[in-house]
Amino acid sequence: MKLLALEAVQNARYYQSRYRQIEEFGGTLFVLNGLGEPGYWPDAQYRIAGSRHIDDIIATARAWHAHERFDGVLTFSESGVLTVAAVADALGLPGVGLDAARISRNKLLMREAQLRGGAPVPRFRLAADVTAALAAADEFGYPIILKPTLGAASNFVFRIDDPDELRSRFPQALEGMAAMSWFQMEADGIDLGPNGLLVESFLDGRELQIEALAWDDEVYLGSIVDRITVEGSTFDDDAHRAPTTLDAGELAAVHEVVATAAHAQGLRRSVMHAEVRFHQGRPHLLEIAVRPGGGGLDYFARLSAGYCPIRATMAVAAGTKPDVHHYRPTGVHLAGTCLIGGPGRVEQITVPPAVAGSDRVFFLKITAKPGDVIRRPPDGNNILGFLCTSGSTFDEAIRTAYEFAGQIDVRLTAATRA
Repeated sequence: MKLLALEAVQNARYYQSRYRQIEEFGGTLFVLNGLGEPGYWPDAQYRIAGSRHIDDIIATARAWHAHERFDGVLTFSESGVLTVAAVADALGLPGVGLDAARISRNKLLMREAQLRGGAPVPRFRLAADVTAALAAADEFGYPIILKPTLGAASNFVFRIDDPDELRSRFPQALEGMAAMSWFQMEADGIDLGPNGLLVESFLDGRELQIEALAWDDEVYLGSIVDRITVEGSTFDDDAHRAPTTLDAGELAAVHEVVATAAHAQGLRRSVMHAEVRFHQGRPHLLEIAVRPGGGGLDYFARLSAGYCPIRATMAVAAGTKPDVHHYRPTGVHLAGTCLIGGPGRVEQITVPPAVAGSDRVFFLKITAKPGDVIRRPPDGNNILGFLCTSGSTFDEAIRTAYEFAGQIDVRLTAATRA
């Protein structure tokens, strides 16, 4: 199976580990970056278009496809969803289509589609300015959520408890979203939909991270992980547990709303990362992205539910149904945490051998490197990496995760704001 991975703008080396998984699972992976660094992938399987414009990326992909005859195209990046849809259409390969990709990338279009389709969602409104945001918040009632329509990784997403805080946060989010890396990594020349700030009503219950698959009329929840973060005014997706604590009735309700929202977004054959949050006892949609979840969620899925989002991505890209079943937990207890520090410039990150080599660690990835600037809310939402552990119980697994995270030495210096 020959697969082409795409990024309009290379996101450092963040996706290399997943690219290697594709080859470990029997695929031959070619990588095309619109803008990228030489030597990123083996030369015979790597090209740089030299431009982030979609026309140039499509032209490079088309010429390469004429020689290699790819079976499919894919991305693991939220910023690559529309690029992949456009290239798949141009090359006549399987894909979700540009309309469904745009709906699934743009939070406003997603909310509108979900609402039309009957999926339970928070109240929402696009706010052109702080006056409009204040009016929406007054109508919905505080607290509210303020978020970019083209955001990712909880960047510039704020919980806001009163009008004064909204007056302060709105200009911070407006300035930040324009310079946000996830927005800057999009291809030029594609209609991304409205780029602005959404005001949403607050959902007060627990949150779930779901790896799912839409295949024709069926939607499968392959993996369900509970998000166990203690939240403040900003959102770090920093702690998870598996298996989920949902009971059978709650699981059935979650499946129904994910299936309803997926079909409302126009997703018929797609891998999906769904985020669901309960409100007053009912599950509501936060989002459905047409890619696997990030961090170690693919490892969580394999170990806790016997579902592999990476293999599923490969199969769907090539137009074949993956090996998938409805959620079936294995009984393995897992915990995961993002590695989060203060703001600053990274000097050094040292992981002790006892942590790196522990048989209780099933996923460890340091994403920051010396010289990187770590920005924390309200200026950004960068993290240092991910650490995921197993145990005979969840309590044992999460204790181990926090204990090991505390042993990782992180040295930062002050960084001036660019």
